[in-house]
Amino acid sequence: MEKETYNTTEVKQTMNAIGLETDKSAELIFGLNELLANYQVFYMNVRGFHWNIQGDKFFELHVKFEELYNDLEQKIDEVAERILMLGGAPLHTFQDYSQLSEVKSLKEVSDANGTVKGVLNGLQTILVKQREILELSGNADDEGTNALMSDYIREQEKLVWMYSAYLK
Repeated sequence: MEKETYNTTEVKQTMNAIGLETDKSAELIFGLNELLANYQVFYMNVRGFHWNIQGDKFFELHVKFEELYNDLEQKIDEVAERILMLGGAPLHTFQDYSQLSEVKSLKEVSDANGTVKGVLNGLQTILVKQREILELSGNADDEGTNALMSDYIREQEKLVWMYSAYLK
């Protein structure tokens, strides 16, 4: 019986550098770029909340918003790097971000309840996107993206709980 030979060029064209199918990776790249856009707009909102918070909750929220935007900055970098690992190119213009993001830019929000509601809305929107990517990554056998989204979801669900408790 003859050993079957494989066309390595064909295999390379259907698989990316980390061994995932390119068509499934393309879906993930698009979803991750959408997530990246949402993260970038959300990051700018939280930065604005940090800079502009006023009132008797200033000291408490100023620190919390700094913690949050520092965490978001790290996640933005991780998502962009994951896009590169999958063989894509991360979006990097504000025009792209504003067109793709479901999180909307918030201006002139400086009161405690308004800023916390802005944080909650951003987190809730991002959680939906991450769950969509989690499903796609599971279908693509992409454990790296799956683990990343799973970690983010767990962390952000706790933040939703905490910021929601603040509003009660």
